[in-house]
Order: sequence, then C-alpha cells, then structure tokens
Amino acid sequence: MAVPLRYLAGYAPELQQQIQRMLDDNKLHSYIEKKYPQQHTVASDKALREFVQDYKQRYLKKSSPLSKVVFDNKIHVVHNALGLHSYVRKSHGGKTVSKNEIRIGAVFKQAPEAFLQMIVVHELAHLKEREHNKAFYKLCLHMLPDYFQLEFDLRVYLTWQETLV
Repeated sequence: MAVPLRYLAGYAPELQQQIQRMLDDNKLHSYIEKKYPQQHTVASDKALREFVQDYKQRYLKKSSPLSKVVFDNKIHVVHNALGLHSYVRKSHGGKTVSKNEIRIGAVFKQAPEAFLQMIVVHELAHLKEREHNKAFYKLCLHMLPDYFQLEFDLRVYLTWQETLV
C-alpha cells in the first residue's frame, strides 16, 4: 500500500521508491532506530532555550539575541513546518523594538537528538540569512557538517511517524 511521501516530494524518484519499499516491508522504523538510537533529553522550553543558546554561542556570537525559544504544538499542523524563526517588531512609545523568536515543533520533544540539532541549526541560520539561499546552506553546513543527510533522514522519520497516526 503506497503512502504519500509528502516530506520527500522534492527528492529523486529512486529515493522515494526505496523509502516506499522500506515502509511496505515495515523496515523504516528499524532503519531510523538503528541509525539514530539516541533521543534527546531536552524536555522543557527552558532546556530547549539552553540547547539553542549553546549553538548560538558557539557559531553565531555576534548575531541578534533571542527573546523566545519554545516548543510549539501548533507549528506542524498550522504552518507545515518543523520550526519557525520569527522577527517580531513592536512599538513601545516612539521606539521600535525588534525581537527574534525560535519555535520548534512539539513533535520533536521525543525525537532523536540529531534531528533536534538539525532543526535548531536551520532556525539559527535564519538569524543571518532570511532566505534559503547558498549562503544559508553554507552556514548550516558550517554549524552541522552532515546537515543535508540529517535533513533527508528527518524527512524519512516524519514519513514513518505519519504512518503511526
């Protein structure tokens, strides 16, 4: 039974067929579990903020500060995204205050650590590069050298998760 591979739509048909075969043979879960056995221990918004700040301090010291870092239950459903970086402008009196926020889909509260790292790196890269351009992906690779493999495997993981519902 073919499952729509919406998270893998941009990938080569051969890769999609390979993932579909693994799904059909009930082997996708064991593939993910074997490759990424370690779930992260970031259980709260406070712990997530510390996790993100660690990456920010290591790679983007001079970037704008983050005003909010949270797990968000609505991201996956509403925005069809894994995480969101928002640049919020508020006026206080005659002053405009800008704030950067990062929201990570709550679906990743119980995911392999490597996937949380990939999403955090992706959202942090938006502090420097707003668009998904060459400079953006170069920055992602600087922070996480296996970024592209993790992004693919994360999409495979989401495909598998969708079959559980």
